[in-house]
Amino acid sequence: MRWLTGWSTGTPRAGTPVHEALATVAPIAARPLWTGPDPLWAVGDWRPEEIRLATLRPGARATVSTGPTDPDPVVDTPATIRLAVLGHCGATDAELAAGLAAARGGAVRHLTAWPGSYTVVLRTGTRSTLLLTDLAGAQPVFHTPWAGGTAYATAALPLADLVGAALDTGHLAARLACPESPEALGTGTPYLGVQRVPPGHVLAVRGGRPYLDAYDEPTGAEQPRDEAPAVRELTRALLESVRSRVRTPAPAGDPAGRARLGVDLSYGTASATVALLAAAVPLPAPAQTPAAGGPAALAIEAGTGPGPGSGPGRRAAGGARSGAVKGSWARGTAQEPTAPEQLAAVTLGETEPPTTLALAPDTPRLRHTVLAPGPDTLPYAVLRADPQAGPLTDEPGPELVAAARAGARFAAGGTDHLTGYGARQVLDGHPARLADLIRAGRPRELLPPVAALAGADRAVAGVLAGALRTPLTVVRAAHRLSRVRYAEALDEAAAKLTARHVPDGAGTAGDRSAVDLAWCVPGPAARWLSDDALSSVALRLRLAARRPAPGEHPGAHRARHALHRHARSYRTLVHAAERPGQRLHAPFLDNQVVRAARLLPDDVRLQPGARHALLHAVLTGAGRTDLPPDWGRGPRPDRTAPTRAGLRLAADGLAELFDAPLLAEAGLIDLPAVRADLAAPLSPTALAGLAELVSTELWLRRIRARRHGACWTGLPHPRPPALTP
Repeated sequence: MRWLTGWSTGTPRAGTPVHEALATVAPIAARPLWTGPDPLWAVGDWRPEEIRLATLRPGARATVSTGPTDPDPVVDTPATIRLAVLGHCGATDAELAAGLAAARGGAVRHLTAWPGSYTVVLRTGTRSTLLLTDLAGAQPVFHTPWAGGTAYATAALPLADLVGAALDTGHLAARLACPESPEALGTGTPYLGVQRVPPGHVLAVRGGRPYLDAYDEPTGAEQPRDEAPAVRELTRALLESVRSRVRTPAPAGDPAGRARLGVDLSYGTASATVALLAAAVPLPAPAQTPAAGGPAALAIEAGTGPGPGSGPGRRAAGGARSGAVKGSWARGTAQEPTAPEQLAAVTLGETEPPTTLALAPDTPRLRHTVLAPGPDTLPYAVLRADPQAGPLTDEPGPELVAAARAGARFAAGGTDHLTGYGARQVLDGHPARLADLIRAGRPRELLPPVAALAGADRAVAGVLAGALRTPLTVVRAAHRLSRVRYAEALDEAAAKLTARHVPDGAGTAGDRSAVDLAWCVPGPAARWLSDDALSSVALRLRLAARRPAPGEHPGAHRARHALHRHARSYRTLVHAAERPGQRLHAPFLDNQVVRAARLLPDDVRLQPGARHALLHAVLTGAGRTDLPPDWGRGPRPDRTAPTRAGLRLAADGLAELFDAPLLAEAGLIDLPAVRADLAAPLSPTALAGLAELVSTELWLRRIRARRHGACWTGLPHPRPPALTP
């Protein structure tokens, strides 16, 4: 796990404990990026090109460096500005210098417009530090009070380790009950006192006090948008994101012997789109050294030889005039053209290989590898071994139960491995957006998506349900969401939670879409929570109902927070499954791609098959005009089949896990109800809820077995409580 951390202190307090003396506390194995009263460290296996530092002093030009360097010995003044960009950032040194100069006036949004996924830290003077999160939530920032000031980091666990924070069971209950609801989650974390900075916000620490402000507020009113310019902007943004990663310099010596570049080639159009775009990026040709004694060795460097026209405009030594024939140029010895670099395309074989090959036809740069599925690549394989032996992630997430499955795929990929994570949420057609169309006075545009739902239900539940019940149910729910007040919706959701009226995922696609047409929807694990846990979450919703309503439409609000939840899950996957020395990339979660996707009209998103059509248009705009019109519309493998197979093999481990679970000890779950449901076949929604429960239980056991203070040096040893007689 890679993270950065630092703090900003306020006025020292009288009687400050010795262990809070800042000179004695520092993260273990850290690289100082800048020192002084407000230090900053980078911790973990950061690559040199992932650490970019820029400094601007009065009367001097900005200096930009790449990689960890020795701390600047020059003492900062109130007019000194420092910028640190950590992660994958496609900005050039000149762009970083210009961005730092523009930030002197207080603007920070432009610092998030470069290609890539990164964290920005801006320090103005000696007492003000700003940290910017990304729009999706894949690069979060956390903060907590410490030593009379504020400590911050890009991981919550080190801050909890620093201040000795206990676990927040109320937050864990909210994550299980309403994982997509900001009203229930708030800005908390699984650790008491450690707060999360919301995506799209900046944390400003001035004089040791934290302040939050949005640098990219979503627009509340519907604005006229056209499809063609939105698709062009999406194509440009996605191309830049993929290109900046493909052209990343190769890291020095991968001990695992992986290919430099790898891509996922799963059964979806998102990963196939990233693979095709990556394979189409032209790489710079390697430098050719002329043979000794050849004609190029006699060439005169441009601007140094005699004769008219010599100067900076002339070609360099490899292209100087030979003088034999007017217009001829000296050339180096002929060399064989180098073969294009291969990309390791990885598929976990669940169906026949032609299913995935049809998504990426005629792409010779892709070296396709199909991994044979086995017991060790099934979900819940961790339960057949020691559950505490896995990696400890920053936060719990359902990806923990499938970490071995994802890890096998990533191990066969490249040192820089590109994925399609986030495309569904970024290009979403969330059902709640139907209410936005009604609010905007465009009810006719509900016809295509509602007709598609009716057709799907007609094939499953019969003509009557598809032709009559589904359209009425969905349209009525959309009209209700467009009219209901925010406070009333949250109060109603709290009442349903208290009464244990939670959706079970049963019914047709139309029924599930109607359930999603609400401001707050319980998660799949809510059915197994205890009465006390549900009551605590309901109280959070009632308190949130007394606050001002969001300025955006309900559909855009729900879709944005669905993206935030998915980005949190992707971050957990990176912590659990990324191989040492490897980097996982999700171009769809980049700021510029998220901003470009916001330009898409709602009616375009809600069209049947909209995501496939949009990605097809992106590939066409990028030059892939040979794809068939029905590209990406083939059958998909059963996503629940590997999960059910993994549960059958891990039945004994699952029973042992819920023999005396920590979730029940904390009063979070109704253990008899969980055991009763495990004895019966589970629906797809129940399987998703079970993954939430199991992953949270695994995370609790690993966090309990962890030693306090493992991230820091200089902290005092914890004092055990006195024994009572």
